[in-house]
Amino acid sequence: MQDQKNLSEIDIENQKIIDNKELNLLESLIPVVILMGLLAYNIFFVEGQEWFGAYTNQYTLLLGGVVAGAVGFFNKVSLKTMIAEVWENWKSVFVPIMILFLVGALAGTWLVSGIIPAMVYYGLQVLSPEIFLPASVIIAAIISIATGSSWTTSATVGIALVGIGSALGIPTGMIAGAVISGAYFGDKMSPLSDTTNLAPAMAGTDLFTHIKYMAFTTVPTILVTLIVFAILSGTIDTTGSADVSSLLVSIDNTFNITPWLFVVPLVVIAMILKKTKPLIALGVGVVLAGVFAFFFQSDVLASLSDSKIGTVINSVLTDTQIQTDNEKLTELFASGGMNGMLWTIFLIICAMVFGGVMDAIGALAKITKSLLAVATSIFGLFASTVISCLGLNVIASDQYLALVIPGKMFKKAYEDRGLAPENLSRTLEDSGTVTSVLIPWNTCGAYQSGVLGVSVADYFIYAIFNYLSPFTTLLFAALNIKIRQLVKK
Repeated sequence: MQDQKNLSEIDIENQKIIDNKELNLLESLIPVVILMGLLAYNIFFVEGQEWFGAYTNQYTLLLGGVVAGAVGFFNKVSLKTMIAEVWENWKSVFVPIMILFLVGALAGTWLVSGIIPAMVYYGLQVLSPEIFLPASVIIAAIISIATGSSWTTSATVGIALVGIGSALGIPTGMIAGAVISGAYFGDKMSPLSDTTNLAPAMAGTDLFTHIKYMAFTTVPTILVTLIVFAILSGTIDTTGSADVSSLLVSIDNTFNITPWLFVVPLVVIAMILKKTKPLIALGVGVVLAGVFAFFFQSDVLASLSDSKIGTVINSVLTDTQIQTDNEKLTELFASGGMNGMLWTIFLIICAMVFGGVMDAIGALAKITKSLLAVATSIFGLFASTVISCLGLNVIASDQYLALVIPGKMFKKAYEDRGLAPENLSRTLEDSGTVTSVLIPWNTCGAYQSGVLGVSVADYFIYAIFNYLSPFTTLLFAALNIKIRQLVKK
C-alpha cells in the first residue's frame, strides 16, 4: 500500500516483536496516555492548535518517545537497544520519504507543464457536481485495483480530483474522503498490493482465498460508502457549478491545454502497472513533465521567471504560484514542490522515533498480549484483533507493524478456537490496513494529507469506507456471518 517495498522484499520471518518481562501493562501505557493527552490538549485547548508552533505534532511525538525511553531505562532497556530499533524504523521509511519528495516534485512540474490544469479543464466538463463524489470513489477504486497502491492513486488521479472538485465548489474534505475510500477499497482487493499479500502470509492462508473471503465484508462496506456519497452529492450547494464556463475560459487563457499533456500521467500509470519501482516511475513523471513544460507552456514559464530552466527547477524544489484571472483558480494552481513535503516528512520521522522506542522497550508486545488475554469468546477474539490493529496504527505509527504484530500474536489463538486463518487475515486488513490513513502521524495519514493537501481532521469524517470497515468485520463476527471454521482432517 505504501509502495515501501516490492512484494518479494517483505521479509516476514525477520519481523521482530520485542518482549520485555520486566515491563508491566501500566508502564507500557504511560507513554501512550501522555502522548494522547498532549495531542488532545493541543487540539481542544490551544488556540490555533500551535502549542509548539507549526511543528507541534512532531515535538509531541518526540516528547512521547522521551517518556517511553524513561520507562525503558526504568525497566533495564539499554539506550543502544532503543537507538537500534529507532534506526530500523527510520530505514523502513526511507523509500516512502523519497516517494514523498518525488510527489512534491511531481505536483510542481505537473502544474507548470499544464498537466494538472488540463485534468481540471477536461474534468470540469465531464464530472458534474451531482455525481462527482461517488464517481471519485469509483475512479480511485479502479486505479487502485490496477496499480495495487493507494499512494499512487492519490498522487495521480487523487490530486486531479481534488482540483476539479474544488473548482466546482465541493469541500476538499469530502473529495479527499471519497478518493481515500475508493483508493483503499481498490488497494485491499488488488492482488498487486503489498498489504493484501502480507496479511494472508501472516495469518497462514493463500492470497486468493484471502481476497475472496475479504470480499464478504469489503463489498457491503463500499456499497454503503457509495450510497452515502450519492446522498451527499445531492445535498451540496456547489457555488462553482454555475461558473464552470468562466473557469474553463480562465484556464484556457492561462495555459496551452491539449490532450497530449495526458501522455505523462499515462506513462507513469503504465510503469506502475508494469511493476516498475515507484521511485523510478515517479522520477520519470517529473522529468517528462519538465520537458513537456518547455514544449507546451513556454509563456507560463516565461511569466514566472527570466530563466525557463530556473522555473522548472524551482517547481521541483519550492513554492510555485501561477496567477490567473480567477481567484479560485489562482489559489488552486499552487504547489510547494519538495519543500511542501517537509512537514509531512518530519512528522513521519518523529513518529518512527516514538514507535521505535515503544517497540524496543517491549510496550507494543505487552499491550497486544494483554488484549489477547481478555479474548475469552469468538467475538472477543475478533474485537481484540481489531483493537490491537487500531492501537498499533496509533502507537507504532506504521501500517506494516499493525499487520505483523497482531498477525503473529493472534495466529495461534485463532487456530486454538478452530477458526480458519482467513478470518484473521480479513480482520487484519479490515482494521489495520484501512484505518492507518485516519491517524495524522501514521505514515499513511501523513502521506495522504500531504499529497492531497487536506488535513486528516478535514477528511476523517468523510473517509467513510475506512472507518466503517472495522465495524463491518465486528458485525459479521457478532452475527456469526461467514466465520469459517477449520476443516478437521
